Amino acid sequence: MQKFFSKSYIETEEIAFKLAQTLKGTEIIAMFGGLGAGKTAFTRGLARGLGIEDGVSSPTFALVHEYEGKFPVYHFDMYRINTFDDLYTTGFFDYMDNGVMVIEWSENIENALPDNCIRVYIKVISENEREIEIEGAEDI
Repeated sequence: MQKFFSKSYIETEEIAFKLAQTLKGTEIIAMFGGLGAGKTAFTRGLARGLGIEDGVSSPTFALVHEYEGKFPVYHFDMYRINTFDDLYTTGFFDYMDNGVMVIEWSENIENALPDNCIRVYIKVISENEREIEIEGAEDI
């Protein structure tokens, strides 16, 4: 497990940018962290690292946003997903192995995550500071 400390959303994005440089194109990145932890900021940095420069926002109501860059990126928000049937109706399983999947609120679908996914734990330390732990990825 790799541990990082971020003092701003810009540093959070930079950590994710570096992670993006290690991706092969079919990874599942499961993010864990409470409301306002920085999951969307992390996704913005990851997307920028894959050549996506604008338009990254939380897919809270759409459930999934699709972006084109070096690889297709599928950005999920599982906040409102409570059952396996809910998950199935999102099309989640159809996206596997077709691009990089980035999943906010992975706590809600933990039983459906593959063992080899990259897990990103974001913990709020203070208003601007975050502790970020990344498990299952190459060293960045």
